[in-house]
Amino acid sequence: MIVSTTGLAKIKNSLSEKVFLGHEPSAELIAILLVYFVQGILGLARLAVSFFLKDDLGLSPAEVSALVGFAALPWMVKPLFGFISDGMPIWGYRRRPYLILSGLMGALAWVALATVVHSAWAAMAAIALSSLSIAFSDVIVDSIVVERARQESLGDAGSLQSLCWGSTAVGGLLTAYFSGSLLQHFSTRTVFGITATFPLIVSLVAWLISESRITEKADWSVVWHQLGQLREAVSQKSIWMPTAFLFLWQATPTAESAFFFFTTNELGFDPEFLGRVRLVTSLAALIGVWLFQRFLKTVPYRVIFGWSTVISAILGLSTLLLVTHANRALGISDRWFSIGDSLVLTVMGQIAFMPVLVLAARLCPPGVEATLFALLMSVVNLAGLLSYESGALLMHWMGITENNFTNLALLIVITNLSTLLPLPLLGWLPASDEEGSKTAPTLQSVPVALDFDSSASKHLEQPFMPDLLTELVNTSTRETEESLILSDD
Repeated sequence: MIVSTTGLAKIKNSLSEKVFLGHEPSAELIAILLVYFVQGILGLARLAVSFFLKDDLGLSPAEVSALVGFAALPWMVKPLFGFISDGMPIWGYRRRPYLILSGLMGALAWVALATVVHSAWAAMAAIALSSLSIAFSDVIVDSIVVERARQESLGDAGSLQSLCWGSTAVGGLLTAYFSGSLLQHFSTRTVFGITATFPLIVSLVAWLISESRITEKADWSVVWHQLGQLREAVSQKSIWMPTAFLFLWQATPTAESAFFFFTTNELGFDPEFLGRVRLVTSLAALIGVWLFQRFLKTVPYRVIFGWSTVISAILGLSTLLLVTHANRALGISDRWFSIGDSLVLTVMGQIAFMPVLVLAARLCPPGVEATLFALLMSVVNLAGLLSYESGALLMHWMGITENNFTNLALLIVITNLSTLLPLPLLGWLPASDEEGSKTAPTLQSVPVALDFDSSASKHLEQPFMPDLLTELVNTSTRETEESLILSDD
C-alpha cells in the first residue's frame, strides 16, 4: 500500500510538472481547461457548416460570404461582455451563471441547425447565437484565469495561459481531420447534433468553478473612469493612426468563399480531403508562429508589414495556377497543389498577422491596457467583416455563382492586389519597436507573454465559422489580453 501510494504520488507530480506546467490538477483547473478544450473541439462542425450553407440551403458564394460575415458580430463587442459580467451578477455570482448560459446557448444553436433551420436567415441567427455563446464564454473563462493568475508570479501566469491555450489547440487539432471524415459517413445535420453535446460540457463544469457570492452593488464609477481613460487614449495620434492602418490592411476584399465553391463544385474536393487540408494548415500555422518568434520578432513594424504584404500578395496569386488548371500542365495534381499552396499561404499569413498582436499590445497606454487591446482587436475584427462583405459584392457584380467561375481568376487578382493599397500609409506605423513602446512603458512584458503562444493563427477558424472563411478573431489575443490585465494590476 505504501509503495502504491508513493507511486501514485510520483505519477501525480509528474503530471503536474509535465502536463499541467507545474499547476495542481484540481477540479477547478480541469473545468477551466475543459471550457477551452470545447472551444477547440467545436471545430468539428466547421466543414459541416460550409456544406450546409452551400448544398442544403443552396446559397451562392456571395450570399455565404455576406451571411457568415455578420455572424462574427459578437466578437466585435467582447469588451461589452466583460462589463456585463462584472457589473450585472446573477444571484450574486459573476462567472458561473454566465458560463452555464453560454453553454446552453451554444447547445441550442447547434440543435437548431440540426433540426429546424431551413432558411438563410434562420441559419444566420443560429450561427450568430453559437458565435455569441463562444465569445461570451471566452470572456468569462479568460477573466477567471486572470483572477487565478493574479495570485501567482507573472511567470506562473504565463504558464497558466499557455496551458489554457494548449487545451484549445488540442481540441482544434483533434477535430481538424475528423471534421471532414465525419461528413463522408453522416449528414451535416447529424454532425450538428453531435456538436450540440459539447457546449453542454461548459454548463456542467461551470459548477466546479470556485466563486464567492458577492453582496455589494457593482461600482460603475470605475467603469466610467476607465471609459474616460479609453476615450483619451484613442484620441492620441500615436494610437489612432496605427489603428487606422491595421483596419485598412485587414478590410480589403477576399475571394475565399468563391474559391471554396470552386474547389468543391469544380475540382470535386470531398469533405475528407478538405479535412486533411485543415489539418495541414493547422500545423502550418504552428510553423508560422515559430518562424516569427524565432527570426522576425525584432524586425521593425514598417519593414515586416511592408514585406509580408508584398510577399503574401505574390504568393496569393499562385492560386491562379489552380483556377486556370495550369498546375496540371506542370504535372501537379489539383489535390497536391492545393495542399502545398495552403501550407505556404498559411505560414506566410500567420507571419503577417503576428505583428498585429504585438503592435496592438505596444500601443496600449497604462491604465486601460486590457480594454484598449480588446477594442483594437474588435476594430481588426470589424475590418475582417468588411473584407468578406466587400468580397461578396465583388462576387455578385462579377457574376460568380456556385457553377460559374469564369471571372474567378480576375477576382483573385483584384483581391490580392488590393492588399497592396495600404502600403503608402506605412508611415502611420511606428518606425521601430522602441518608438511603439514609448506609448506604453509598462508593457515590456508583452513580447514575453507572446512567446508562450506557439500556434494561434489567423487561419485557424473559429468554431462558428465555416472552413471557407479565415478566422476573424485571433485566438492568441486571449494570452495577450490576460498579460495586459496582469500588468494593469
